[in-house]
Amino acid sequence: MTCVGLAAATMIGVLGTAQAPAQEKVVTHNNVSFVSGGVGVDSEERLKARAKEFNLKLVFTLVEGNYLADIQVSLKDASGKTLVEDVADGPFFMAKLPAGAYSVTVGNNGQIQTRKVSVRVGGLRTEYFRWPSNPQTDFPLPPEQRRE
Repeated sequence: MTCVGLAAATMIGVLGTAQAPAQEKVVTHNNVSFVSGGVGVDSEERLKARAKEFNLKLVFTLVEGNYLADIQVSLKDASGKTLVEDVADGPFFMAKLPAGAYSVTVGNNGQIQTRKVSVRVGGLRTEYFRWPSNPQTDFPLPPEQRRE
């Protein structure tokens, strides 16, 4: 192999490594473990494989179904204590919470949605949060009109 060929092979190897997706990291704060991600098929599959470790899953999309990332996430317990404040690295955010009632607030480009959710130990509660592509003309359906 020539020096040029060796240099090219080395660069391809380095670039390939630099572009490899990072593993999603589980973070624990206030006794709540959580993880986010799902950008790309590999990341989505890794999170799906770990879903049984969590009891709350949040999914972020446009009304049309396009996945969203960089969503502000806040989880509060029934007394109003903030347990988690984070930015989701992808369209999926999963948390392991003690059984109980929680307030979930999420934000995308200044558009805030808040919901009350109850979780239990065992089982996965999934909540879908959708935003309009164009807030000036598109409006998400009210909960009673959604098909999930």
